[in-house]
Amino acid sequence: MHKPSTIFLQITIVLAGIGALAFLIWEPRVEGVNANATNWQMYSDPFILLVYAGALPFFFALFQAFKLLGYVRQDRVFSADSVKALRTIKYCALAIIGFVIVEEFIILMNHGDDDAAGAFMLGAAIIVGSIVVAVVANVFEKLVRNTIAKIPAGLRQP
Repeated sequence: MHKPSTIFLQITIVLAGIGALAFLIWEPRVEGVNANATNWQMYSDPFILLVYAGALPFFFALFQAFKLLGYVRQDRVFSADSVKALRTIKYCALAIIGFVIVEEFIILMNHGDDDAAGAFMLGAAIIVGSIVVAVVANVFEKLVRNTIAKIPAGLRQP
């Protein structure tokens, strides 16, 4: 892969992270429940705190993807570091799925009689996207690990 392509993808990852962080800061201010709440009330809401905790694996996965693209740019795709980054991305995607399932359960318990279809569809979209990321990371992890195993010991990258 050419260096400009990996740099472009790294810039895209940084912009996606900045956009997600901006959304996490902005959205609670306009949400119906917190529209008239103070900052303390808004950011001490247990559900909002759970959403922020669930966002941590997302940002960590973005960081690992950024590092992985750095390995690609340095021609270190077939290294133990790449395998570790792919495995971490997979586990982060699985953690995101777990957080979203807990959040969906909380929505169901607190708004069982209310129409929460929008929240469930958003959660389903996040879960499907995370499943795709986890499967792709798992396939690439196995591919890189198998390729490393076929490389003679003296020629392997650190």
